[in-house]
Order: sequence, then structure tokens, then C-alpha cells
Amino acid sequence: MCHCLECQRRTAAVFGSQAWFTQQQTTISDNSTHFTRQSDAGRSVSFRFCSKCGSTVYWEAEAFPGHIAVAVGSFADPAFPAPAYSGWGAKRHHWVEPPRAMAIHHSD
Repeated sequence: MCHCLECQRRTAAVFGSQAWFTQQQTTISDNSTHFTRQSDAGRSVSFRFCSKCGSTVYWEAEAFPGHIAVAVGSFADPAFPAPAYSGWGAKRHHWVEPPRAMAIHHSD
């Protein structure tokens, strides 16, 4: 879960939810469009969008080289595991419960 304001804006929700994989674990097919922006920490993040519907499908972050984040909603699977980590907690809406697992804290 990411509670940064940019993820809130990007998803039009109170947090972004993603699953991280190594590049070797993923296969990208079909075309996508992309947009690169700076994260709240000042690093680049490149988002890839479905060329048919415009949904955010996956992204790569300078902070996590060799990894790809896939939007959990892309799996369309209600049985997908619950989030284990939470970042940018200072931006978290007060009514959102953090995951039970250890939270990742960023200096924001």
C-alpha cells in the first residue's frame, strides 16, 4: 500500500495497492503508454497504462531497480493476498487501517 499523495491522485483512491515482482518473474505483452514522474522522495517512477482502456497496469521505480510493480486491481482477483507493507504512513487517511505486518516508514 502506498499512501503518498501522488498515488492517491493517480488511483483516485485513498492509497495505491501494488504487488512487486522481479523483472525475471514478469512477461509484458501488448502495447502500453507511459508517463514518468518524480516520487515524493524525488526519484523517478515510470507508469505503464493499458493502450485500450487507460488503466494503470504496472510501473518501475528508480528506488527498486530490477523490479516491477503491478496494480493489484489488474489481477481482478478478490482472493489476492492482503497487503503486507505500507509506505508514506504520514499521508495515510486517519480512518485507513495499516496492514498487520510491519509497515515501511519513509521520512516524509
